[in-house]
Amino acid sequence: MTVDLEGPEPLYEQIAAVLGARIADGTYEPRRRVPSEAAICDEFNVSRPTARAALQLLGQRGLIVTVRGKGSFVIEQPSAEDS
Repeated sequence: MTVDLEGPEPLYEQIAAVLGARIADGTYEPRRRVPSEAAICDEFNVSRPTARAALQLLGQRGLIVTVRGKGSFVIEQPSAEDS
């Protein structure tokens, strides 16, 4: 999945969708770090505010939690058996 620089969706939403898909498919495992703002900047060729907005959106969606000084981590989602 790639970002569409010319598309109508904001870049941060596209990046959040890519990272969210990676969380869903297990690329980024629960309780493990997701890429840093700097790594997102490098991978997607975007500015730091765009990378930050993507991570904030993932946090608002309940997919990650950011720990100051440590990074952003995937939140463990309740399994179907827990419901």
